[in-house]
Amino acid sequence: VQLQAFGGGLVQAGGSLRLSCAASRTIHSSVVMGWYRQAPGKQREFVASIRSGRDPNYADSVQGRFTISRDNAKSTLYLQMNSLKPEDSAVYYCKANIESREYWGQGTQVTVSS
Repeated sequence: VQLQAFGGGLVQAGGSLRLSCAASRTIHSSVVMGWYRQAPGKQREFVASIRSGRDPNYADSVQGRFTISRDNAKSTLYLQMNSLKPEDSAVYYCKANIESREYWGQGTQVTVSS
């Protein structure tokens, strides 16, 4: 499966962005999908994940500001980001865990200006 992330851009602090991650084929709702991010000079870090039947998981740094969701009919994962901060600036990647393999999207740049 191929994942394509898009929706990044430049936004002022306090603003919002919605990231999307489109899969090349249907992904079962039981598959864990998530968002990660990597800022320059830092390791890639977990942002949020989702799977059917369970509450979404969020990193403490984004809890209450970001919302992860998915549209299984469209095989698309979303990340609604509100109240953005300069420290949210990073390349955002989507990931799917399918049958013990990890599939990553190519990343989309999010830049938050102060």
